[in-house]
Amino acid sequence: MTATVRGERDTVGLAPPGPGRPWHARLLGPAAFTAIAVLALVVAPLALEPFRLGLLAKYLCYAIVALGIGLAWGQGGMLTLGQGVFFGLGGYAMGMYLKLHDAGGHLPDFMVWSGVEKLPPLWVPFGNPVFAIAFAVAGPVLLALLLGTLVFRQRVRGAYFAILTQALAAATVILLVGQQGLTGGTNGLTNFFDLFGQDLAADETQRGLYLVVAAVLGLLYLVARQLVRSRFGRLLVAIRDGEDRVRFLGYDPATVKTVTFAVSAGMAGLAGALFVPVVGIISPALLGVVPSLELVVAVAVGGRFSLAGAVLGAVVMGYAKTSFSEQFADGWLYLQGALFILVMTLAPKGLLGLAARARDLLPSRRRA
Repeated sequence: MTATVRGERDTVGLAPPGPGRPWHARLLGPAAFTAIAVLALVVAPLALEPFRLGLLAKYLCYAIVALGIGLAWGQGGMLTLGQGVFFGLGGYAMGMYLKLHDAGGHLPDFMVWSGVEKLPPLWVPFGNPVFAIAFAVAGPVLLALLLGTLVFRQRVRGAYFAILTQALAAATVILLVGQQGLTGGTNGLTNFFDLFGQDLAADETQRGLYLVVAAVLGLLYLVARQLVRSRFGRLLVAIRDGEDRVRFLGYDPATVKTVTFAVSAGMAGLAGALFVPVVGIISPALLGVVPSLELVVAVAVGGRFSLAGAVLGAVVMGYAKTSFSEQFADGWLYLQGALFILVMTLAPKGLLGLAARARDLLPSRRRA
């Protein structure tokens, strides 16, 4: 019970609920955070030039993946280092549809260059956009269900589970690189021109894609927040803090963890499907071990015990990566690493944890 109450407090927000909260608690509370985020997302298309708006849309795609990691790791204690695999499945599903659509009944360009003479049977269903979008979500979910059933039933957890997911990411990259004629090899899938009759290079299309990504992120955040506030979410936090105790009470932690892992995988797959038309490429370099680790680091920076912190961390780390690489081309990786070390040293619970500490330091009126 103690574990459940503590996790529930961390999940719901930075300040206790109720109308009697002081002004600074309301200022730093989850409602204010949500209002500021919504305002920023609405104002961004009006204030940013198309290039910067496209970068923000890319950060929001990463934020969807981070939301799933926050659900699996922050709430469930499952340190998954292979979310790039599920992200890549969704991305390649959408990329295959776009390549077939642009080819207009002919072979995609990279297959012609690779000497392929006939469209592989694996590619045929992805000519249908409904199938491609459905597979972008269902494919990662089914893979996560299979992996979770095999792993969690054997009570594999902790570092062993993290290493297993990391190995899955490395193996997936090797497989994709080795199938040049089927996946594009190292270069992946790129050169997309049209999406449902709209020119992908047009500013209006990119603005519309940004709004779609922002709406999907907001909807998934509300769903995830409702999930962690439900009885299932409290049980998930209890499993994180004391899995053996939950098992002794008659619950099945393997089922809860498998479902949560599958939900996070579905979020990553949907993010990959949105990422491809926004950025214009999907390649093995975007779904390997390093990108997966960067997403986990982003969640840690924002605050893994809070869903809002996971989203915030992804956006902050994406912006920092772009800014550092633009201004310090030779040493931006060191600056990004220093940012992570600084946040983890001063705020082990992430940026939202730091905000909570600042709230506690401010003077508050006596509560009844």
